[in-house]
Amino acid sequence: MLVPKKVKHRKWHTGRMNKNAMTADTRGTKVTFGSFGLKSETQGRVKSNQIESARKAMSRTLTKAGKSWIRIFPDRPFTAKPAEVGMGKGKGDPQGYCFEVFPGRVIFEVDGVDEAIAREALRKAGTKLPLKTRVVARIK
Repeated sequence: MLVPKKVKHRKWHTGRMNKNAMTADTRGTKVTFGSFGLKSETQGRVKSNQIESARKAMSRTLTKAGKSWIRIFPDRPFTAKPAEVGMGKGKGDPQGYCFEVFPGRVIFEVDGVDEAIAREALRKAGTKLPLKTRVVARIK
């Protein structure tokens, strides 16, 4: 799983996931490394284990012929309190890392295989993520 080597702050503020002000991403919106990419259409937080399971599903379909790129990195810590613990008594302990995805962000890229295999691999990867996604091709 992807985790940062070192973080400045152990716990972050939660932030707000405002559904009305779903601003699109401005960085990382174009397919730059590969021929096909998986683009986010909704907002959400992707955990590092979800990225890893999507990568595994994608690499199984690509086999050794294709090359893939992960365009996001989980650097935001998330916390959770144990089960059946009452309210109050402070914030929970860090459980892992996630990445906040906005609409328009390219999450994965693929190259080195034909279009049908690339689309199938990215579709399978998209089913592992808590977002709506679509497969996009590189503009030539």
